[in-house]
Amino acid sequence: MDESLRRAAQEGNIVELYASIRRNGDVLRHIDEMEFVDTPLHIAAAQGCIDFAMEIMILKPSLAKKLNQEGFSPIHLAVENGHKELAVHLMQNDKSLVRVKGRKGETPLHYAITKEQNLDLLARFLEACPECIRDMTTTNRTALHIATESNRLEALQLLCRMLWKSDDCGDVVNQKDRNGDTALHMAARNNQSQILKLLLNCKADKFATNQAGSTALAVAYELNNRESINILRG
Repeated sequence: MDESLRRAAQEGNIVELYASIRRNGDVLRHIDEMEFVDTPLHIAAAQGCIDFAMEIMILKPSLAKKLNQEGFSPIHLAVENGHKELAVHLMQNDKSLVRVKGRKGETPLHYAITKEQNLDLLARFLEACPECIRDMTTTNRTALHIATESNRLEALQLLCRMLWKSDDCGDVVNQKDRNGDTALHMAARNNQSQILKLLLNCKADKFATNQAGSTALAVAYELNNRESINILRG
């Protein structure tokens, strides 16, 4: 990418964007042909330049699904840098962007879960693309695993409300990660009483075993997490 186009993306300068196109009508096509690259859309998303990003979406929408050399798509970068309005605009143009897997197989939904201030963005993602709740990382962790690990109770409540409306609630809640742990195992290990109760109310199977052959109750016993033991025994 030439320096003038890079600078235009950083500054959100649409006039300079079209000046670059006049100099080379194939400039965006050449960028799109590269497998892993920071596109003008990546740069604009990281900077929060909404108008510039939306102009690129009109000119070359395929750039929205490209990963850069770090394994991030433009919407990943928008979420990571706190540009929620831009992330929503990208998603409104293409709902499937919520399911783009980047580094470690994490989606923009997974990124949105980990930050407390993203609860509204998480709700918008789930409303626009309910099936994204089933997406797993490279270690087979779901959004519920991530919310539990991050101790994001409100995010987990939102996820469970979405699951209660679906037919595969139990399948998602009881998904096992690479170690065979469900979200319930993780909550028992971390002694997260409120999260344990929430998962149990959302059809979590307390008899599910991990690769070590342990149930969530057994994990709680191993660590002497008394509150978790009382909840799981009840």
